[in-house]
Amino acid sequence: MQNLDQVVQDAAAAFAATDDPDALEQIKARFLGKGGQITELLKGMAKLSHEERKSAGAQINRAKEAIETALNARREAIRRLALEARLAEESLDVTLPGRGESRGGLHPVTRTLERLETLFRTIGFEVADGPEIEADFQNFTALNTPEDHPARSMHDTFYLQDENGQVAQDILLRTHTSPIQVRYMQAHVAKYAQLETMPEIRVIAPGRVYRVDSDATHSPMFHQIEGLWIGENVSFADLKGVIADFLRRFFESDDLQLRFRPSFFPFTEPSAEIDMAFMSGAHKGRWLEIGGCGMVHPNVLRHVGIDPEKYLGFAFGMGGDRLTMLRYGVNDLRLFFDGDLRFLRQFV
Repeated sequence: MQNLDQVVQDAAAAFAATDDPDALEQIKARFLGKGGQITELLKGMAKLSHEERKSAGAQINRAKEAIETALNARREAIRRLALEARLAEESLDVTLPGRGESRGGLHPVTRTLERLETLFRTIGFEVADGPEIEADFQNFTALNTPEDHPARSMHDTFYLQDENGQVAQDILLRTHTSPIQVRYMQAHVAKYAQLETMPEIRVIAPGRVYRVDSDATHSPMFHQIEGLWIGENVSFADLKGVIADFLRRFFESDDLQLRFRPSFFPFTEPSAEIDMAFMSGAHKGRWLEIGGCGMVHPNVLRHVGIDPEKYLGFAFGMGGDRLTMLRYGVNDLRLFFDGDLRFLRQFV
């Protein structure tokens, strides 16, 4: 019979030579598997006499137990080595300084809108808000927009579907924040209906608006801020004064020029484009369109229940994104909405 002590020694040496659990199981098969050395010895006992089988069986079982003991010991050693390696890899040096938490910050457009609100509040304007999903009346009709005006086209305006999946021509995503002004005027008229003289309306309406447009200077979703001042003695001179004061304080500079260029809007008459030119810096001498303005059209006042023979006022609108681009020197509007943290971290 094969020397059993040598078999046990060979098995123990083979087990000790590997750190791989899979390789260890393959070595086990050489000794304890179906074709292993111990199994072959057990099969050979059939050729022995009864007395020889008793003695040989006891020796083989002792050898088998010794090999299994060595195998289990090596399994535990490999498991312990793997655990120690993992602990070493995942160990934490508590003496190192902490990584800390990165600081967040407001989006640059949000910063601009908050600045706009603060500046207008200092001259007596309230801040109003309204729904982004609007009715045709508030978005177009109340603002004296004709039925055939291009802005009403589906090429320019996002119309929503009704419950039957059909495009509803009277429900849309607002194309400007003017509907906020319409709703504010309606509420104001209702609130002071019993008074002989209505208090002045002085309000700004910032918010998101939507139009079918997308390029380096336009986005399907963008921000506007519109202003409205209605009273008995409001003039175009007041409009010019408010706009000039606001822009000089917003850009923190008196080194700029303004001009009001004649234009046309359905909701104002007369109407004007607001242009601005810096007298120094990167935009020196270059006229930039900032927004539109004008005296509120009498039809707009009639639509909300205000007597245009007694009250008049002005309205203006500017792009919050355009003002942000000028303030921070950004040349592509899409950067504000791409979500690139490398760009946004500059404003933290």
